Amino acid sequence: MTPQTITLTQPDDWHVHLRDGVWLPLTVLHSARYFGRALIMPNLDPPLTTLPKVAAYMKRILAHKPKGAHFQPLMTLYLTEGMKPDLIKEARMRGGIYGVKLYPAFATTHSTKGVANIKAVYSVLETMQEVGLPLLVHGELSDSTVDVFDREACFIERVFIPLLKDFPELKVVFEHISTKVAVDFVKSERERLRATLTAHHLLYTRSDCLAHEFNPHLYCAPILKRASDRRALIEAATSGNPKFFLGTDSAPHARRQKESGCTKPGIYTAHIALELYAEVFEAAGKLERLEAFASFHGADFYGLPRNRQKIILSQQSWKVPLQYRIGNETLVPLRGGTSVRWKCRILFQ
Repeated sequence: MTPQTITLTQPDDWHVHLRDGVWLPLTVLHSARYFGRALIMPNLDPPLTTLPKVAAYMKRILAHKPKGAHFQPLMTLYLTEGMKPDLIKEARMRGGIYGVKLYPAFATTHSTKGVANIKAVYSVLETMQEVGLPLLVHGELSDSTVDVFDREACFIERVFIPLLKDFPELKVVFEHISTKVAVDFVKSERERLRATLTAHHLLYTRSDCLAHEFNPHLYCAPILKRASDRRALIEAATSGNPKFFLGTDSAPHARRQKESGCTKPGIYTAHIALELYAEVFEAAGKLERLEAFASFHGADFYGLPRNRQKIILSQQSWKVPLQYRIGNETLVPLRGGTSVRWKCRILFQ
């Protein structure tokens, strides 16, 4: 029988997009509701490629931290082919940088300045391996000749396998994996390779997005995959294997950008992230493993202490707002206007 309430160690989000400017009051509020820490993605426009840019962005985030919230943004750098190894050494010496993000050029939002030739960043990767700074990978091959549903598998074969061979001690996180191929690959590699899993890849398949009529609010990168892939992702998330941990990849876009002829990839889930993961673990009959997945595995990999605060999830049906107002724009959140069966007690008032 499913318990009515669950007490968990405060979880962390190891992959989130807060955006900037008018977005921050809402995105920071939602991430700070119950996450103790959040690993902040650097793909702003322009991207976060220097330490002063990162410091300024962190200051803007903290300006919107709710009073009383136990929330710490963990910052990252955006890897470019022009990055110098000395920047990695300086970042490690100063502290405050928890990873460097690899975006294949043109693979996703604001990735035009990403990496087209992986060999061009080998000197940076060598330094990251030396100082122990993790590489965070958007693992999709952005070659126009590769089918969109095969981008993850092709990236593993053509980029990931050679990269891990060339840098056997580099700590790597395979972000937002979406296929059984990726699950099997992460399981087969040594301890230095880990993976984050999103709620939306655990809950939906490409049929939900494409089967009857196109649903732009379920369009993301990597795109949702087959039912068999979803089953493999659920098994990985609920298995208790420390290689897999929570990363929402919550990524807001204005409604006009989603409902357009050039739809932007990204799903906004930060407003109900933990409630969605609870649904997945409950359906799998593995609620007792949610705490380790959400609160322990990521912190242990990054060498950070587990959070000390506790949160409570209750079986309490409530209705998600249909939309949120962001300046002159509106944001349609996942499950907007519908009810969810779990509710998290907010950690601040």
